Amino acid sequence: MVSHEVLLAFVQAATQGSFSAAARKLGKSQSTISAAVASLEIDLDVTLFDRSSRKPSLTSAGHVLLQRAEEILAASARLEMSAAQLSKGVEAKLTVALSDTYQSDRFEVALSEFEQRYPDLELECLIAECDDLVALVQSGRAHIAFAEMQDSYPADLESTSVDERAEIALFVSPAHPLTRAKNIDQHTLQQHRELRLATIINPYETRAHGRVWSAPSYLMLLEMAQGGFGWAPLPRWLVERFGPGTLQELNVRGWPKSVCVDALWSRLHPPGPAGSWLLGRMLE
Repeated sequence: MVSHEVLLAFVQAATQGSFSAAARKLGKSQSTISAAVASLEIDLDVTLFDRSSRKPSLTSAGHVLLQRAEEILAASARLEMSAAQLSKGVEAKLTVALSDTYQSDRFEVALSEFEQRYPDLELECLIAECDDLVALVQSGRAHIAFAEMQDSYPADLESTSVDERAEIALFVSPAHPLTRAKNIDQHTLQQHRELRLATIINPYETRAHGRVWSAPSYLMLLEMAQGGFGWAPLPRWLVERFGPGTLQELNVRGWPKSVCVDALWSRLHPPGPAGSWLLGRMLE
């Protein structure tokens, strides 16, 4: 098996342009570098350097194998980094659950920094709402959640508010009869089908009278509204991104509403170092 040190000597000799320069870079003697490269050539049964001139140059085979050697060294470095992080308790996988009420530029910036800090950690993002988000964190299925603020949480959860807020308004298809109505109030709305959010874990908590269609996702409600099936309370950012020109906002007293967002995590299944870093970054 070719050793890490031999591959490193070969790569440095090729990139530095000479055995002596590679030796200075690695803090070795020139004879050590020359011996390592010669040993590699014997093991691979190929000539890596043309030594006919004063300054050795890569052969055609050397150019091909240089790329392979660099790939092996890079993979080795990633392996060592991952092992070092795991030995310090860094989780192998982090799951973050998000409500569609939460849309934050800070999250995108934090993910970019997270990728640089933990390049080999598996990240999973889930979309859920309300009680479903709480259940995901309670069960340990998600390490962190960003959820629409609730009045209270189970005792085993920690929560804190984030700076960003969402705005929810009422929307319908432009062809819906409500777009022609004036002075829309709750009585007027009740004459038409409501598209309501209902969680999977507790679908009957928000049960309403009258004609109601429900879904556990704001995006599904948006698509129903686009189809003209009723009116729906939707996060404004979601409509601007996925339904521009296909939905019309209703002018109703008390709407739009500002929604606060909480970060949630479990006391029983707390996030590890990577999750704690991401959480802290989001709460700055």
